[in-house]
Amino acid sequence: MLTPAEEVGLAGIRLAGRVQRALDAIPPAELAALLRSVQELAAARHLSYQRDGTTETIRLLASPVTLRQDQLGYLHYVSQTILNCLKRLPDLYLSDPAVREILRLEPEEEAWLAECWTPAHRENNPIVARLDAVVDLSNAMWKDTLRYVEPNLTGIGGIHLAPTCDGVLSDLVVPALQARDPTLVLQRGADLRELLLQELLEHLEATGRPNGQIVLVDPKYELDGPDEPESLVEHFRERYGIRVLHADPSELRLRDGEVWYGDSRVDVAYRDYGVLDLIELEREGGDARPMRALFAGNRMVSSIAAELDQKSCWEVFTDPELARRHLTAEEQQVMRRHLLWTRLVAERRTTTPTGESVDLLPFIRRERETLVLKPNRSYGGEGVTLGPSVSQSQWDDALATALADEDRWVVQQIASIPVREFPLLTPDGSVHREPFYLVMGFAPTRYGVSLVARASQKQVVNVALQGGECGVMIST
Repeated sequence: MLTPAEEVGLAGIRLAGRVQRALDAIPPAELAALLRSVQELAAARHLSYQRDGTTETIRLLASPVTLRQDQLGYLHYVSQTILNCLKRLPDLYLSDPAVREILRLEPEEEAWLAECWTPAHRENNPIVARLDAVVDLSNAMWKDTLRYVEPNLTGIGGIHLAPTCDGVLSDLVVPALQARDPTLVLQRGADLRELLLQELLEHLEATGRPNGQIVLVDPKYELDGPDEPESLVEHFRERYGIRVLHADPSELRLRDGEVWYGDSRVDVAYRDYGVLDLIELEREGGDARPMRALFAGNRMVSSIAAELDQKSCWEVFTDPELARRHLTAEEQQVMRRHLLWTRLVAERRTTTPTGESVDLLPFIRRERETLVLKPNRSYGGEGVTLGPSVSQSQWDDALATALADEDRWVVQQIASIPVREFPLLTPDGSVHREPFYLVMGFAPTRYGVSLVARASQKQVVNVALQGGECGVMIST
C-alpha cells in the first residue's frame, strides 16, 4: 500500500509520462521542423553565450522539464529557507571564529566586508541568488532526491536565459504537445527578470530613492560569458517603460558623495562583479571607490553579504555543532535533508555524512566512489573531479593538487544526477534521442521562485562547458 507522499509523488511520474507520449506522437518530419524552429527562435531572442569574442546560440533542448504546483511550493520553501540562512553569514563570520575559518576571506576582502556591513544592511539585505541543485521531479519520492549542490549569490547566470527558454518552448513546443493531448495544461513559472526588477524597485523604496536610476554593473567589455545585460535593459524598457542602464565599474564616477554613470546618478545597482575583481581593478590603477560607496550606502544588489559566496558555506550548515549553534530547529531539518555534506579539504578531524568523527584525508581517499573534489571559489565547473569517474591513483593526484593549492578546495558528497532523453537533430535532418544529465537552479525571493534548468552529456553540467538549456513548465 502506497504512502500519501508516494501517492502524490506518482502524479509527477504521470505528468512526465503524458508529456513524453505527446512528444512521441509528433511525426518525425514535423518534429524535425519543430526542433529547427526552436533553435531559430532561440537565436532570434538572443539565447546566446560569448566565447572568445564570438557569440554562439546556446542549445535549447525542446522537451520541457515539468513540475506540479505542490512541488513548486516546496522548492520555494526550501530555497528561501537556505537563502535566509546565507543572508546571515556576515554576522556569523564576524562573530564566530569557526565560521570565519571556514569562509576565510583575503585581508582586503575582509576590510570591505567590515566597512560595508552595517545594521542598516542587516535589516535590508537584498541578495538575488541561484541555488544549484539536483532533483528528480518524476520520482514518486522526489523530495528525497532534492540535494543542493552550491550557492551562487551574485552575478547569477540565467536572468535572461531562463525566461527566454521558457518563452520559446511555451510559444512553439507546448502547442505541439497540446495538439496531441488537449487536456495537458502547462504554463510558464515565475520570470526571473520580473523577480529581479521587483527586488530592485523595492530596494529603491527601502533606501528612500523611489523611481531612482537602476544600473546593471558587470565586466561590460569582457568577451566571454552569457550575453545578458543588454537583453535585460531592452526587456525592461519595452515591457515596463523603465530606463535601466548598463555600465562597467570603470565607467562609474564618485562626485559629492554620489555615484554617477555619465549624466545619470546611480541610485541602485545590480552587480555581476565581485570584491576580488574590484581589488584587482584598483591594483591596475582603476577607481573602485564608486563601487565601494554603493556597497557602503546599501545601494547594491546583491549586497556585500554575497561576498561570502563559497562552496564551503555548506560546511557551516552541515557541521552538526555549527548548525546547532546558529540555526533554528526547522532550518537544521532542511539542511540535514537537502544539503550535500561538504568539507574544506585539509588535514583535520571532522564528522562524516553519518555523523562519525574521522580523520578527513584518509576518509576522502577511502570513499572516492561517493565524493567529488572542487575548488572552493571557482565557477563554471572548473577543476571538478568526480571520484567514481577516475581511478584511485588519479583521485589521489587530485587530492594532492587540492592540498598543494594556495586556494582552498572542498570535498562533497556526490549527487545522483537525473538523466533524461531529449530529441536532437542530426546533420542529415533526421531526429534521434540522446541522454542528458539535468541540473536545476532555484532563484528564490519572497514572491516566488524562478527555475533554471541546464543539461549536459557530461556529469559536470554547465553552459560554460557547452551544455544546453531547458525550458521549465508548471502543470496547472
